Amino acid sequence: MYTPPAFRQDDPAWWRQFIRATRLCTLVTATAEGIEATPLPMMLDEGEGGEATLLGHLSRANRQWKRPPIGEALAIFTGPDAYVTPSWYPSKQETGKVVPTWNYQAAHVHGEVTFFDDPDELRAAVTRLTDLHEAERAEAGMATWRVSDAPEPFVAAQLRGIVGVRLRITRVDAKSKMSQNRSAEDRAGVVAGLSESPRPGDRMVAAIVADEGKP
Repeated sequence: MYTPPAFRQDDPAWWRQFIRATRLCTLVTATAEGIEATPLPMMLDEGEGGEATLLGHLSRANRQWKRPPIGEALAIFTGPDAYVTPSWYPSKQETGKVVPTWNYQAAHVHGEVTFFDDPDELRAAVTRLTDLHEAERAEAGMATWRVSDAPEPFVAAQLRGIVGVRLRITRVDAKSKMSQNRSAEDRAGVVAGLSESPRPGDRMVAAIVADEGKP
């Protein structure tokens, strides 16, 4: 991913927070038969020694896991995005030297991918993923679900239908293109314009621009 200095996020704390907030990624692998890509939720797992991995699972019927990857895999996480019209820039009135652009955030996670189908390992992975995403509901006082809530034979049957995926992270290219290259006045115009949009995603971008590109 092309990441100019103004938008590059080198702090690991940034992309870790971004991955946790985004949750869904597209897992891409190159194979002898061509490119394979699957949208799936993956959780960030930070083990001992500082090694970080992504953990998830996909359908056993999905051919991606059956085709050996060539080289590293790529997990693409994308956050809120919005079109930015130059009509919001005060500098438009001053020079006219402005063009439209698009604000967005993304993290490209590179690493060695492995697939696994050991029943105990799969159960542990599914349980961790479920508990992670149900935690927000618990904190909000909403009804939650646990793997143990389902009948054991049913859970065992469901586990036979999936394959676990683990990506050992070797490199992360993180980018937050949120008008950092514009003047304070132009950024204020972007915030004001996006804040009036009927699109929820646009208003999310407005808040990020106002917070100087933080996820």
